[in-house]
Amino acid sequence: MNNLLSFFVKHSAWLVFMVYMILSLVLLFRDNPYQQSVYLTSANAVSATTYEAMSAVTSYFHLKDINEDLQSRNALLEMELVSLRSQVKDLQMMVPDSLRQTEQQHFDYVMARVISNSIAQPHNYITINRGLKHGVKPQMGVVDQNGVVGVVNVVGPNAARVISLLNTDMKLSCKLKNNEYFGSLIWDGRSPQYAVLGDLPKHVTYHKGDTVITSGYSALFPEGLIVGIVEGKAKGAEASFAALKVRLTTNFSQLSAVRVITNSMSAELQALRRADADSVAKQMEENR
Repeated sequence: MNNLLSFFVKHSAWLVFMVYMILSLVLLFRDNPYQQSVYLTSANAVSATTYEAMSAVTSYFHLKDINEDLQSRNALLEMELVSLRSQVKDLQMMVPDSLRQTEQQHFDYVMARVISNSIAQPHNYITINRGLKHGVKPQMGVVDQNGVVGVVNVVGPNAARVISLLNTDMKLSCKLKNNEYFGSLIWDGRSPQYAVLGDLPKHVTYHKGDTVITSGYSALFPEGLIVGIVEGKAKGAEASFAALKVRLTTNFSQLSAVRVITNSMSAELQALRRADADSVAKQMEENR
């Protein structure tokens, strides 16, 4: 108590000064409209700055939720686009809707997050945080908001390994959007930004900037998903085929959220392919 009294006595002059200062400011801003306006304007500016800073901090911590929501919305729009393309083809072929099934009816997706990724090896793989419990199975295509990522090959209960498009063993059936010529997209093990679209007819016409999309000739990816942009002719192409250098639209060094594409008709299509292969093998055996 004595120390507190000593403090007040020692600093009494400053305390009296502060009391008079506060009283003068109250009287100044209360009875003078101009000064009151200046005070309110300044106070509002300070408050606005403070609230803006708080909002920026809050928004930063919600970026993950916002990004996941945008990814989900993009996936829905992409599936709707696939459906529209299929319906347009139905109309062009003048086939009744009752006899055809649109791609949207059997393609769906599972949202996932990348938990490990490599781009510097000849055989690169990606690990995602979704597995059997979430409906992910081997031989399912994987994409992100920019383009094709790879194909699932090993699945556990809660995680899965994906063969990256940046894998020299990976082949993806693609075509040129402007003329429907198709071939196989492979990675040559060099830059993670480029791949080669080979096995194209020698007479194929192309232009720099043409879009390369999935062909839809497999059960992994629906037709029309973007893969890359033509940069020009690839070096070292075979004499009987043309090959194009393709700039991939997927940024593999910044993979985060991806989508695993599910196909309810996958098992049926694979069974048909096995039956065809068995039939060909049997016929070859009989012809010997």
